[in-house]
Amino acid sequence: MDHWEKISAVSKMQVYIDEHITEPITLRMLASAAGYSPWHSTRIFKELLGQTPFEYIRALRLSLAAVKLKEKEVKVTDVAFEFVFDSHEGFTRAFTKHFGVNPRSFCKEAPPIQLFMPSRVRDYYLTLQKGEDTMSSPSNVNTVFVQVVDRPPRKLILKRGQHATHYFEYCEETGSDVWDTLTSIQEALYEPIGMWLPEGLRKPGTSVYAQGVEVSEHYSGKVPEGFEIIDLPACQMMVFQGPPFEDERFEQAIGDLWNVMKSYNPQIYGFEWADEDGPRFQLVPQGYRGYIEARPVKACNKG
Repeated sequence: MDHWEKISAVSKMQVYIDEHITEPITLRMLASAAGYSPWHSTRIFKELLGQTPFEYIRALRLSLAAVKLKEKEVKVTDVAFEFVFDSHEGFTRAFTKHFGVNPRSFCKEAPPIQLFMPSRVRDYYLTLQKGEDTMSSPSNVNTVFVQVVDRPPRKLILKRGQHATHYFEYCEETGSDVWDTLTSIQEALYEPIGMWLPEGLRKPGTSVYAQGVEVSEHYSGKVPEGFEIIDLPACQMMVFQGPPFEDERFEQAIGDLWNVMKSYNPQIYGFEWADEDGPRFQLVPQGYRGYIEARPVKACNKG
């Protein structure tokens, strides 16, 4: 069995799991999807993804259940049965062990939790083959903190570039003073961001990438010379946060998270990308907190 046969078999198991996540899944079913024996299917699944199939399924079901619990008027018991747990008690034990908070408290307080975000094994290895990534194992990118946060209506103070598509090009065009100016704005709602502007927020002859800081929709303070201020509507952002890293390895940390985001399907959590709703943005890479990037989303149309 060569390497690409393994990748194909594991990919087929991942697809089967996605399509049947709210139904009972047995090892024999997965083996049939992969085209190999149950023993061999388990072995190659763990070899490529770092987990057994049932560890993977359990983590995915619990994460999907956590997203479901954020919906209004949902019952913990209904969520438990939807994701194939035999009882309310069994679901509560599994959820509490996995996330460190019980389902009822999670519904009321909605604390940040670390959701399981499986990468597509086929996409990962195709990326490696193209030389776009240097990670040794796809299991390294599974541990990513993710949450959807609400951004209120607000304003954005920004400085545009001319042709920049990423940070380094932007710095060459605008210099290093932009960031210092942004950090000096005391009325900022959040820390300054580097961002990729959607078409609706760009002006002819200006760059895709820019830097800015968000302020209240009622902001009436000074706008620094050479900057401008625009309105941003309310939106939801899916925030990705990678694991801590050594500061000098920030480029790999960014690449690792980008690999996750490229292969990530938000629809399994009830969302879809909404890139025109606001800028996709990145925070300053700081090793102690991991690399953080956010992309606009909206709830999937269930109708």
